[in-house]
Amino acid sequence: MHIPDGYLSPQTCAVMGAAMLPVWVAAIKRVNQILKTRLVPLMAIGAAFSFVIMMYNVPIPGGTTAHAVGGGIIAIILGPWAACISITIALAIQALLFGDGGILAFGANTFNIAFILPFTAYYVYRLIAGKTEVSSSRRWIGGLVGGYIGLNLAAVAAAVEFGIQPALFHTADGIALYCPYPLSLAIPAMAFAHLLIAGPIEGIVTALVVRYLQASNSSLLSIENTQAPTEGQSYRKLWWGLGALIVFSPLGLLASGTAWGEWGLDEMEEKLGFIPQGMSRLSASWRALVPDYGIPGLDQTFFQSAAGYIISALAGLAIILAITYIFSYMQKKTRENN
Repeated sequence: MHIPDGYLSPQTCAVMGAAMLPVWVAAIKRVNQILKTRLVPLMAIGAAFSFVIMMYNVPIPGGTTAHAVGGGIIAIILGPWAACISITIALAIQALLFGDGGILAFGANTFNIAFILPFTAYYVYRLIAGKTEVSSSRRWIGGLVGGYIGLNLAAVAAAVEFGIQPALFHTADGIALYCPYPLSLAIPAMAFAHLLIAGPIEGIVTALVVRYLQASNSSLLSIENTQAPTEGQSYRKLWWGLGALIVFSPLGLLASGTAWGEWGLDEMEEKLGFIPQGMSRLSASWRALVPDYGIPGLDQTFFQSAAGYIISALAGLAIILAITYIFSYMQKKTRENN
């Protein structure tokens, strides 16, 4: 669901970016309350978890791939507003450094992945879980259903953004300027990948983490309401789990093919026989420092590529930690000055 630059018109990108501005403003205000507590490490872990889990590409029948996002579990633990900020940070690093998602399309990507997904997952979870005890099975069932529905609604939103392009933006003779696939193709293609593969993975990951927290650290499932962890709360196991995800992240390299709607210009030309004019013009609007998480010189063999993948994941983690703690430090200084 990482829409590259060139697939959406500048007008669409502007509208989606404008739609996210009030969401980010509201989210920052809400997150300020969290930053007054000891929850900063959890925000960093949430952003890093989302960043790393999106590196795990899963093969889809037909030669494409998809991936989970982790937005559901972040929203369940910290609330949807904090999840929005955490996922936005992860998406920004992916786009700027690794070319995973476009810069112009950043508003659209965050609207789908950092807004629709966590908010949907959270409120479906709350609807099913209700006021049950933290140990209730309705909690992990709510996570399963919420994660599944949230990811699929995000995928449908992306499909609609793709599908309206050829109808709204085309040459005088009807040739698409940007994404060439209409709604009749975009929605079934995205729905197939996410209803059958990516959605269940998102739901299962969310449910498994909820079950794990119920058994080992149930206080994390009530943080969003209490706005503070218990005194002496340790996140060591979560850090170890995140480390394991980074070590095994090269498994994402085993999935061949590219996610639907994320093809490069060469792949698009191979599929269509031509490259839409607008796509060709906008696709080069930003050159990522480390495209596709591949470290230069570490791409000759699978093991070299795996090492580059892990280094990229560690670099992303380091940047996320820096951004999160700088943000927290600035908020602390602002409070002290006031």
